[in-house]
Amino acid sequence: MAAAGAEPGVGAAAGAGGRAGQLKSSGLRPGWTTGACATAATKAAYTALLTGEFPDSVVVTLPKGQQPAFALAAEQLTRAEEPDGPAAGGERLAAMAGVVKDAGDDPDVTHGALIRSTVRSGEPGAGVVFRAGPGVGTVTKAGLPLPVGEPAINPVPRQMIRDVVAEVAAAHGGSGDVVVEISVDHGEEIARSTWNPRLGILGGLSILGTTGVVVPYSCSAWIDSIRRGVDVARAAGRTHVAGCTGSTSEKVAVAEHGLPEDALLDMGDFAGAVLKYLKRHPVPRLTIAGGFAKLSKLAAGHLDLHSARSQVDKGYLAELARRGGADEVLAEAVAGANTGLEAVQLCRAAGVPLGDLVAEAARATALGVLLGSPVAVDVICIDRAGTVVGRAEPLGP
Repeated sequence: MAAAGAEPGVGAAAGAGGRAGQLKSSGLRPGWTTGACATAATKAAYTALLTGEFPDSVVVTLPKGQQPAFALAAEQLTRAEEPDGPAAGGERLAAMAGVVKDAGDDPDVTHGALIRSTVRSGEPGAGVVFRAGPGVGTVTKAGLPLPVGEPAINPVPRQMIRDVVAEVAAAHGGSGDVVVEISVDHGEEIARSTWNPRLGILGGLSILGTTGVVVPYSCSAWIDSIRRGVDVARAAGRTHVAGCTGSTSEKVAVAEHGLPEDALLDMGDFAGAVLKYLKRHPVPRLTIAGGFAKLSKLAAGHLDLHSARSQVDKGYLAELARRGGADEVLAEAVAGANTGLEAVQLCRAAGVPLGDLVAEAARATALGVLLGSPVAVDVICIDRAGTVVGRAEPLGP
């Protein structure tokens, strides 16, 4: 399990707002993503490959600066004269390290999974090459943030892994040219409880995470933290708050509007909780920012955006595309898209503003909940990279 020098999200002063303040007020213990665990395992394995020794604990720096220390649950150094196991001497051929994922208080299906990284020397000049080991899926359909045929190791974890490879190479005289194989014990079985098979990620789990931190979602505790976030913003005299579905959309909202931390509400999947509380405790302006797929659910009238309780309705997206000028061929392509991201990409290529149409419909849903309360709403839809793909300008009830 991992232990941190400082709890992720903790450190905000009592009564502080924003994501950190919400997490503290929720009373829930955060955890670490599969991407953070894979990064720690890779750092340990590459260190052993270069030095012959595994570190006692592994400290990694996450995208927001936290530095958790991970204990190793498994380690193995393979040498030339005994390719099936460790030996006392000889050339080091591969190193494997494993970290058990601790998801904190989040009901995550990957909690307790053993994430392994096996590192081998690669071709000179190749940099870091990623491989999917047992229990990690492979992308087989378009519409995801990785090309078809790639291991399902998402962009931010890939960058985190590249960073620790460079760090270890600089410290111990390595080239940084390595093959990194990530695997998850029983990952293929665990993946059956996820959306991966339906999305065309076959053979196991995805290695995920944009911050390295798992923000726990007990519905009642997190909804209460949203309310406290609104209270803090109102007490600070804020006239504009942003409800964001995650850290990437939060960055976009800050870049667009320059909002301070105590004006940021970590909405997650609970759009209804934000809207219903603001109806009773209004702030003059609300920006809703989130991924296109999640906000397409809000556009369709869903107030709970969790994948277990609402789904992207691609038939609805096809109808919106028709309203935006899509011909029947494009509308059918949207209806048959693998993901919401693929649907918006198809429409953008054809000049159909599906992102704006979704943003406008999401704004309409929000205003319907806020009816009678003096709150103007604007909406920003983004893709996985944080690029704005749709927006709806402020409109009052």
